[in-house]
Amino acid sequence: MELLSALKKHFGYDQFRPLQREIIDDVLAGRDVFVLMPTGGGKSLCFQLPALMRDGLTIVVSPLIALMKDQVDALQTSGIPATYLNSTLDREEAKARWRGLHRGHYRMLYVAPERLMLDAFLERALNWDIAQFAIDEAHCISEWGHDFRPEYRELKKLRKHLPDVPIMALTATATERVRADIIKELKLHDLRAYVASFNRPNLTYRVIPKTTAYEQLLAFIRSRPNDSGIIYCASRKSTESLARNLNEDGVSAKPYHAGLTNAERTKHQDAFLRDDVRVITATIAFGMGINKPNVRFVVHYDLPKNLESYYQETGRAGRDGLPSECVLLFSPGDVAKQLHFIDEKTEKEARIARAQLQQMVHYAETRECRRATLLDYFGETYAAKRDDVGDQTLPLSVSCESCDNCLQPRETFDGTVQAQKLLSCVYRIHARHGFGFGLGHVVDVLRGADTEMIRQRGHNDLSTYGIGGELKRGEWQAIGRELLRLRLVECAPGKFATLSLTPAGLEALRKRTSIVLTKQIEIAEKSARIKPGTIECDEVLFERLRALRRQLADDRGVPAYIIFSDVSLREMARQYPTNSTEFRRIPGVGEQKLKSFGEAFLSEIKSHLAANPRRTFPEDGNVPGLKRPSRLTKNERQ
Repeated sequence: MELLSALKKHFGYDQFRPLQREIIDDVLAGRDVFVLMPTGGGKSLCFQLPALMRDGLTIVVSPLIALMKDQVDALQTSGIPATYLNSTLDREEAKARWRGLHRGHYRMLYVAPERLMLDAFLERALNWDIAQFAIDEAHCISEWGHDFRPEYRELKKLRKHLPDVPIMALTATATERVRADIIKELKLHDLRAYVASFNRPNLTYRVIPKTTAYEQLLAFIRSRPNDSGIIYCASRKSTESLARNLNEDGVSAKPYHAGLTNAERTKHQDAFLRDDVRVITATIAFGMGINKPNVRFVVHYDLPKNLESYYQETGRAGRDGLPSECVLLFSPGDVAKQLHFIDEKTEKEARIARAQLQQMVHYAETRECRRATLLDYFGETYAAKRDDVGDQTLPLSVSCESCDNCLQPRETFDGTVQAQKLLSCVYRIHARHGFGFGLGHVVDVLRGADTEMIRQRGHNDLSTYGIGGELKRGEWQAIGRELLRLRLVECAPGKFATLSLTPAGLEALRKRTSIVLTKQIEIAEKSARIKPGTIECDEVLFERLRALRRQLADDRGVPAYIIFSDVSLREMARQYPTNSTEFRRIPGVGEQKLKSFGEAFLSEIKSHLAANPRRTFPEDGNVPGLKRPSRLTKNERQ
């Protein structure tokens, strides 16, 4: 009960999310802990609450200076003594914080790894009562991770300098190999490891064929006029031009990439966090540590290089548990661009990059549940009911219900004739030379193209030359990629990625096995159904409360969500609390926030009710981790 009362007092919640209680118990017992929990799962609470439950200082290692102020502001707004040390502080402010640390005024200190590991810093730290190290974004320590940072490698020296201080490693994305690397590098012992589900039920995943990319993007954003989002691009030039075009079309946007100065990046990020701009356009290559819980959409304007990056980037949507969308604009042309860049890598790097790209393309083109495909990558089986038809797994009516393939299963057709033509062409080319050619060349042969390569190799004499003129080049390439996914064709490793038939493909060719193929993806309409995580509420009151939140946040110079999350505002607009007892029951309302903001929000709610009737809403259990209090009785409201 002591932990639950502290949770409500400081953070305003009545119950823990999955695994939080067990993790916190182990932290308070002084054990080393490894935590793999998806974005929005509540990782931060796992070290923040223990920091308040015991004596001593918790040092939080964070790689992103831009996020430290945001996180500390949120803690201080909840009445929690926290601070940070980084290069943004002037000399006097830094000295004041050092004095506070030496006098034990703080429970939490946020610091970057390169600063923490300076000899001078560690010498000073030896005089503090350090209770815990919390290593956030711990995947940065692994060379096998998608965001390796050499400065994180130095953290393994913490065991030498402070051997008795327990270490907690936290990350949102890590394969089994990366997990093992983190544990080894940080020298974690007496270890308790927790791996939460990677499933984000409030996220909807969609892939849209990229045709008129900018027009598609603009229409998508305009159909969500009150939502903020992130657009990921492959190049700095794209982020700049997209932001410029969006602004010209009435959508406030700022670019964010490594080519900007630190001051420019900070300015653009702050504008996004404070809702001064709706959209950030960012490079895929540059990691954005966005701690904004109400990002309602993430659009990948270009194809990510691998599924791990894609998962982490889409994970920046809907951290508050409310419905959010993840959209990928996909074009086979983007695959060709990626392959061009891969060809410039060393052979070892290129082999890994091609395999990762192939997994990404499989995700984009699959007709199976996208959620199941993503979870499978991380070694987790999605619990939806499936059915096997031959060697091909098809979505059934029982599905994740929040990806395009499950909401609108893609049409299939009898593709036996087309598959036979392509398989036969691959076979004939291989039989002629004893080795294969790439998919692009196979398609050229099928379509009867007059290229120098075809003439030189004599492929215009093959029986399969020109037998595929009925389909466009892109359609044949899509069929080729599907046959790769069905393991009827295999792609040789190496620079030229040549094709050959697998034993199953040879069998299908000889026996003329019936083969079901998928029609190319069409643009999915926005679904009108109620999505997982939806909190139905009085939308007019919600907008009034949002405006009040913005005003209070601007007065304090902090992002709006630090005052209250959208979840808290929606619960206020659903339950209509009119006194402090009722207001305290809203999730996210702790003692300090009740004292600081209760009067202003209660006044706004009463003002709304004076002019509008109280609405009622059906009970639901849509929001993960949210335990809603029982409906207030008439007597309780008075």
